[in-house]
Amino acid sequence: MNQRIKQVLLVCVCLFTLHMQVMADSLSDSESALDAERALDAGDYVKAAKLLRPLAEQGLAQAQLSLGVMYAQGNGVPQDYKEAVKWHRLAAEQGLADAQFNLGAIYAKEDGVLQDYKEAAKWYRLAAEQGLDEAQDNLGNMYSKGNGVPQDYKEAMKWHRLAAEQGLADAQFNLGAMYYLGQGIGQDYHIAVRWWKQAAEQGLAKAQFNLGLMYASGNGVPQDYKEAMKWYRLAAEQGHAKAQLNLGVMYGNGQSVPKDYALAYMWAYIAAENETYGEIKKLSTEILALVAKQMDSNQIAEMQELARRCTANKFKGC
Repeated sequence: MNQRIKQVLLVCVCLFTLHMQVMADSLSDSESALDAERALDAGDYVKAAKLLRPLAEQGLAQAQLSLGVMYAQGNGVPQDYKEAVKWHRLAAEQGLADAQFNLGAIYAKEDGVLQDYKEAAKWYRLAAEQGLDEAQDNLGNMYSKGNGVPQDYKEAMKWHRLAAEQGLADAQFNLGAMYYLGQGIGQDYHIAVRWWKQAAEQGLAKAQFNLGLMYASGNGVPQDYKEAMKWYRLAAEQGHAKAQLNLGVMYGNGQSVPKDYALAYMWAYIAAENETYGEIKKLSTEILALVAKQMDSNQIAEMQELARRCTANKFKGC
């Protein structure tokens, strides 16, 4: 069976979970702030919103941010993106980096405002200049894509590197991708591997997949199917369809493991079920048909059931 390994290029991760400031850090002398924090910790969002509102109306940036997040998520208050933007903007204009980041994400995603990449880049930059790693990474993505700023790979690399050096896995992945593609710098597979490995060791599935790909192809590292299998499996167990498919291919080819058409079928079946359309669905279906020729109907039914159980168990012990 011919191995089919697909390259994964730069993935832009332009939004993250909205940040909520911990109240007591800067308002420890305010009983209302402490009560609001306790209510948030207890998941009593209705009480927290009531406590936060007067603090926010007094101009306390952390309270404005927290109230903005609650409106964005509909926690303790009706979901209202316009209110979310209002409170985030008040906090962001006071220089609160988390609020600036969230406001950038809101403009990038088009939540309660018209999508405006220029405005998103403006707020990401303000947060990035304060050292917020996710803002730095998102600003790097905007420079890579030319969204809201002129496309500039060197500037993208600058911001990705700042975030990557702080240990942000997504930034490490993106920086590795730039070295892999030769964007903003000379192509260097060895350095790409180095950054992807740092991200992979933090559990980032797409980095684990790319690292497996590099070991399978021998790009940037000596070819090592055992290492490729290791990283594919880690990504596959997180539900990464491409890794699941490549894991099946390796079983079908007998690379680092004894050839096993049953396991090849199982992982290809899982990948096909994981992707409802697109190239991976097509490839998975092709590989299933190829492997099925080496199996009887009972084996196929058994592996399909095993695949369903594997998926239900979140791929543990497969």
